[in-house]
Amino acid sequence: MVLINKIKELDLSALDELRTESSNEGYRFIGRLCDEWVSGTNRFSAPGEALFVAAVGGQVVGVCGLNSDPYAHDPRIGRVRRLYVSRAHRHSGVGRALLEAVVAHARGHFRLLRVRTEEASAFYTRFGFQCTASEADTTHVLQLPHAD
Repeated sequence: MVLINKIKELDLSALDELRTESSNEGYRFIGRLCDEWVSGTNRFSAPGEALFVAAVGGQVVGVCGLNSDPYAHDPRIGRVRRLYVSRAHRHSGVGRALLEAVVAHARGHFRLLRVRTEEASAFYTRFGFQCTASEADTTHVLQLPHAD
């Protein structure tokens, strides 16, 4: 059973396996997440922001964050960041559960979510994100209902 938790404090050692695995696959973003956390440049702590981890049997198997989009210069636009699921837990619903948590949290904070992905296009479009080629820093967008 996968547990999704919104966290405020990150135990970097809990991400060691994800960081190593993602790096071996050629992805740098888990390393960036850790580096930015240590430096304080991104702790997913601004209004509307959040960081979620997925755990199975007490082991962290995935991570996904939500930031106010630094490229948009509009506080009503959020960005899905650093979504990664361990190879052993892909295609088991972990990524979907993380993205559902991010989108649920984003409602009421943001009117639009953006993401940039090169390899996970089908994943995001299945979730309802629309492909966009109009922006260099964004490949997919999801319109959120207006918060009342």
